[in-house]
Amino acid sequence: MNGIAENINYFNEKLPQEVTLVAVSKTKPAEDVQTAYDAGHLDFGENRVQEMVEKYEALPKDIRWHQIGHLQKNKVKYIAPFIHLIHSVDSESLLKEINKQALKQERIILCLLQISIADEETKFGMEQEEAQRILATYESNFPFVKIVGLMGMATFTEDESQIRNEFRTLKTFFDQLKTQNPELKTLSMGMSGDYEIAVEEGSNMIRVGSSVFGERNYQ
Repeated sequence: MNGIAENINYFNEKLPQEVTLVAVSKTKPAEDVQTAYDAGHLDFGENRVQEMVEKYEALPKDIRWHQIGHLQKNKVKYIAPFIHLIHSVDSESLLKEINKQALKQERIILCLLQISIADEETKFGMEQEEAQRILATYESNFPFVKIVGLMGMATFTEDESQIRNEFRTLKTFFDQLKTQNPELKTLSMGMSGDYEIAVEEGSNMIRVGSSVFGERNYQ
């Protein structure tokens, strides 16, 4: 089990200081998260709300939980009391629900807009125009939500130049938005298979699971 701590240390040494590692703990037991936490790690990502809630209840309360998978509106209320950052806001209607649940909890919930960059129908995300429109109006409409950046997922392909181009497209858009929206600080892109390219292309938050916790066993 000490492999997890070694992997955390490896990333701490390897990643530039400004890049945050979100250790993706989906399908992994709470004990594995505790091991990474004991090695000094605080940022953990989950796809499924129910699994995150169970781990939240079992683990130290200073852990920063990241919702990285597609989020259904009817599940927002379960994570609203404690979520640190929602990466996967892919529609204005989801933002509206997050605002509603944040109001009930009397807290502001940090969010990233998920932008569609991949050449795949299966990936969620909004178009750039929609993101621009939301950013222009959301603060008055949704005062309990704060958009702090963007997230994107590259195409699942062996073609590194395609992956690089998709990340570069998102970084260009991020830089463009930042001129009007200086509160945008986080660019979440890169996973176990492509995080090195993502960091080279300007990502400052990566979502890595198997390289930290080992391969997943999906039941």
